[in-house]
Amino acid sequence: MVQGISTLASNDLQQLVAGIKYWDEIYGSQASINVYEPKVKQDSNDLSASWIQIGSVPKVGKGVGIGAGSCVYPSFSGDSFARFHISWDNEELKKNCIDHNCPGFVQVSRSVGLGGRVHPISVYNGPQYVIDVLIFKDPKTKNWWLAYSSNNTPIGYWPSSQFSSMKDKCNFAFWGGYVQGPTASSDPPQIGSGHFASEGFGKVAFVRNIQAIEDENNKLVTPSIRSAHPRADNPKLYTYDDYGLNDDGMHVYYGGPGKYS
Repeated sequence: MVQGISTLASNDLQQLVAGIKYWDEIYGSQASINVYEPKVKQDSNDLSASWIQIGSVPKVGKGVGIGAGSCVYPSFSGDSFARFHISWDNEELKKNCIDHNCPGFVQVSRSVGLGGRVHPISVYNGPQYVIDVLIFKDPKTKNWWLAYSSNNTPIGYWPSSQFSSMKDKCNFAFWGGYVQGPTASSDPPQIGSGHFASEGFGKVAFVRNIQAIEDENNKLVTPSIRSAHPRADNPKLYTYDDYGLNDDGMHVYYGGPGKYS
């Protein structure tokens, strides 16, 4: 199990990632996530997600995290559409929670539904679409907030009181794609468009405009490149490419076919 992403999930779940891992003090993050509908076998109980996550991960043992993004998860949603999901680690229940399947997230928005279909989606060698996700900490209440779209529409918040190690800040972030489930590494689904990252824009999933909140003032800045570590757990299945910085923040391409056929 890769530390930092769904770290309280059952140990029998497999996981592979392709994207950027970030190790430094962080109070939130914002990114634009390119949306595809990766192929996931209906009967596999696996998922494939394009994701933003922050968390608190110790040097030894399991950590906790909160995240959001576009996810294809047939055994959960009943279909193969890309849907907007959130997840977090419930320390009391010792499980990873999705949307409203266990207590811990307070929704305030009536316009954005958790688990709602993301549409339109990107087309290989065609139009490209993104969703904008922001996670930040309210300096007064200490709660962790989630906002969606370019207008940063507040969706809801995770009360900080439920986290033992995330009351003040986090030390880990992830931006990119990952697969998880009982067969996610032995019979892995696609990530992103299902194509390797070297194919570039218009053909491969990306996350761009990655910014970090480094203090309680909630100012978004470009993440420290010294703290960022692009990686692909299994380059035969998934890769990353064109990792770098520009005026809009950090960016990376990622994806691959897995073993989907």
